[in-house]
Amino acid sequence: MTIYWIFAVFVIVGLINVPPEYMYSDYQNPIIVTWNWSFFPVGILFAALGLFSHFGKSSLHHKQMLSTASLSLMFCASLMAISFWLIKGEFDPFWWGINLWLIALSIWGFIGQYRAKNIYNRVAGGL
Repeated sequence: MTIYWIFAVFVIVGLINVPPEYMYSDYQNPIIVTWNWSFFPVGILFAALGLFSHFGKSSLHHKQMLSTASLSLMFCASLMAISFWLIKGEFDPFWWGINLWLIALSIWGFIGQYRAKNIYNRVAGGL
């Protein structure tokens, strides 16, 4: 995810020029541009929470809470993007692929957390 944001910064400052054929439809429409920028705080927040939950110095309980919040934000942001393009009736394999991958990644993260918590509870419960 961090690489995605670095790429986005390079595009914004003009260091990388994305050809129009690789952009999403209506990429010059101010409403669509505003809608895209509305995801920026959510993206930064889920990336920061995810990184801190993985690399931060905190208790296991706090790391799990931060990870759950991060995965929830990632899932919701990706689902909202897919929903938007679905309602709009447009399909671009690149944009859909990225968002479907993020949805799958967040579900995989939730499953991993659930399994880890069950293993911890079994060991702590004296099984």
